[in-house]
Amino acid sequence: MPKPKSNLNTIYISERLQESLRPVSHSTMTAIVAPMGYGKTTAVNWYLAERAKAEALHIIRISVYSDNLAIFWKSTQDAFVRTGYDFLRDYICPTDASGGGLLVDDLCHELAGETPCYIFVDDFHLLTDQRVSTFLCMLANRLPANVHLIVASRDRFLPAAEAVRLGNRVYQIGTDQLRLNHTELNIYAHRCGADLSDAQVEALLYSSEGWFSAVYLNLRTLSERGALPDRNSDIYSTFTAAMIDPLSEKQQEFLAVMGLADEFTVEMARFVTEDADAEKLLAVLTEQNAFVKCLPDGVTFRFHHMMKECAERRFRMMEKEKQLFYLERFGLWYENHSQYLHAIASYRRSGNYDALLRVIQKDASILLSSLDPQVVLSDMEACPAAVLKEHPLSILVLMRSMFNWRNIPKMLELKELLLTAIRENPNLSQQERGNLLGECDLIMSFLCYNDISAMSRLHRSASSQMSRLAISIQKSGGWTFGSPSVLMMFYRAPGELQSELHEMNECMPHYYKITDGHGQGAETIMRAEAAFMQGCFTDAHIELESAYAQIEGNGQINMALCCDFLAWRLSLCMDIEQRYSFEERRVELLRHHNATWINIWTATSAYYHALLGETERIPAVFAEHQLSSINFLAPGKPMMEMIENQVYLAQGAYAKVIGRSTGQLAVCEAMHYALVALHIRIQTAVSYEMLGKFEEAHAWISRALSDAAPDGFVMPFVENYDRLQPILEREKKSDLIVKIIELGEAAKARKAANTRPGAFDALTQREYEIVLLMAERLTNREIAERLFLSEGSVKQYVSQIYSKLHIEGDTRTKRKRLAELFTQKT
Repeated sequence: MPKPKSNLNTIYISERLQESLRPVSHSTMTAIVAPMGYGKTTAVNWYLAERAKAEALHIIRISVYSDNLAIFWKSTQDAFVRTGYDFLRDYICPTDASGGGLLVDDLCHELAGETPCYIFVDDFHLLTDQRVSTFLCMLANRLPANVHLIVASRDRFLPAAEAVRLGNRVYQIGTDQLRLNHTELNIYAHRCGADLSDAQVEALLYSSEGWFSAVYLNLRTLSERGALPDRNSDIYSTFTAAMIDPLSEKQQEFLAVMGLADEFTVEMARFVTEDADAEKLLAVLTEQNAFVKCLPDGVTFRFHHMMKECAERRFRMMEKEKQLFYLERFGLWYENHSQYLHAIASYRRSGNYDALLRVIQKDASILLSSLDPQVVLSDMEACPAAVLKEHPLSILVLMRSMFNWRNIPKMLELKELLLTAIRENPNLSQQERGNLLGECDLIMSFLCYNDISAMSRLHRSASSQMSRLAISIQKSGGWTFGSPSVLMMFYRAPGELQSELHEMNECMPHYYKITDGHGQGAETIMRAEAAFMQGCFTDAHIELESAYAQIEGNGQINMALCCDFLAWRLSLCMDIEQRYSFEERRVELLRHHNATWINIWTATSAYYHALLGETERIPAVFAEHQLSSINFLAPGKPMMEMIENQVYLAQGAYAKVIGRSTGQLAVCEAMHYALVALHIRIQTAVSYEMLGKFEEAHAWISRALSDAAPDGFVMPFVENYDRLQPILEREKKSDLIVKIIELGEAAKARKAANTRPGAFDALTQREYEIVLLMAERLTNREIAERLFLSEGSVKQYVSQIYSKLHIEGDTRTKRKRLAELFTQKT
């Protein structure tokens, strides 16, 4: 019998493993968990290749290379783009349940269809952020039937409770299915060209325990040396002896260098190694080595983790000068391709802090914010002060980063270093000196948050000195830290309203000049909100329309949402035309994939419907009190908690409001949030009143009235007038109380005029909305388009409506009877 031809790169998937892989196409999620080297990636790639032969499908491959969430997100975006899906291209990386839910919605919408779609996430164990595991479970619960998620990991990543909840939606493959048994090892060895005796197979099975990589390396050593390796050899020694030592010196160096990269192309390899033969080297290595793979895109290469580890060890054995040369080449490649985190890592390792600071300047604190602050601090400690002073723009970026990380002492230390650098550099032009000092003032203004006078002084100084736009502020970023109100952010104390409005008017144009209009319209919105608080509805409406006009077309969606918050509150007091329904606004926002904007919309909807008592229409995150699952920025959180209080009032949870008030007021006092505190005191007074604690209600409302009087704020009382009326009737009448009662009675009358006829009391708000559209003679299809529902859903609603109202007969009779109900007295 002829000796089998050696083919060590053969792919072998045992019949037993093939059977284990069959359920993948019927499972929403497949979790493949086994240690390194058990062939997880090979098995999945074989399975997907077989499926692709049988039917048309989409395959999205995502490889994890580090624990950095930003790098993983970029890999995910690139993977989707490679497969023809570009909806994630400008998507902000989600960091909480709200952002995750938004991403799940978009994934389900974009991927749903007839064509099977497989998302393969490889080496998931490298990403230890538990939020990603939680997100994958959320995704698995929602994915459409044609989408299948495959996750390969060395460690178990599914929490036991989540695995139970997912039930038969998750399928698990482990070490037992992947390891080779005696028969399979014998077949694999024969296919590789090794004619082993039963004793050798048994010995190899005993030493390897069916571990695929160990078997492969043993067979490789047998092929190279004519004997199996010593049983006592460790896996890395065996790997190096089998896979690296037999290569030429040039090939070994190439492997050692390119093993530092997560993924690379021929172009990148040629640039880093400065070797014109890089393509030929890769072709030979890929053909001879199962641990060097060309990915399905045909241009990208990656090393197996075992190869990377051994290559890294070999790299560390090189001469120091060579190591530094290659690290510099890596850094320059990454820098030129805007892969700034990778560039920073390479320059850090080479000790080139001049280049590292250059990259930090280019990044402008965008990706830098995803790093561990301690890592950045360590870089700064290692960097000589003289080098830092040569990069004043980088110092500005680092100052902003320290502010974001709330390391104010380091921020101030960097400021002093910047001033010293400017002072000691005679070569700086007067223009650049002014730009640096001006942007320093801009960054220092962050420390004066909601102290408009102090911020104004610094913004004026920055504006007068700068001849360019700031590099530390991104126009596309939010301006209100997630707050739906500008006035709530900047109203610091009773009696200060007029001076604060004046300072805001003076301050913002200077800020806009150096930030390209970031936050445009803030001062106008604040004026509109102030007029509304005072019950001057026409003035508020005029300023509101001015704000909308000021914002239009400049991309400041955050500010438009603040306008919406006021517009919906104002609509309860006067007739104004809304630009969007809540549903239309949400659909429009979803196109931007920005969770912070969705959160502002959600807060607006929650507050508005809580004021109306329409608890069934309050968004779930507020109605079910899930705010803890959302990462609100600290300056915007008190506003969100105040809105949640309003929801608690609508739900009758008065003790909850009282219990939360002390802690919330302490935060408001520390942050100088006088208007938020006024709302909370009114909400607490209402809660005591509803619980029959009249003395406590009097104490709380007295303080609220005292705080509101200097600036004539009436609307926080008017919005709660239905419940406040008994308290106000017991209070000694003042001009403020008289105005509150007058506006409160007007609001009651307006609400009564808009109240639905009693005949429709059995209907939910959504059902009543549909009844109103039916009364306008809209068809089911037209109603579906108006409310962003399917026509089938509308038909179900209509059926429920007729059932609840006990209306029978044919369609024409039912519609006629429905119209008659509007004429009946309540």
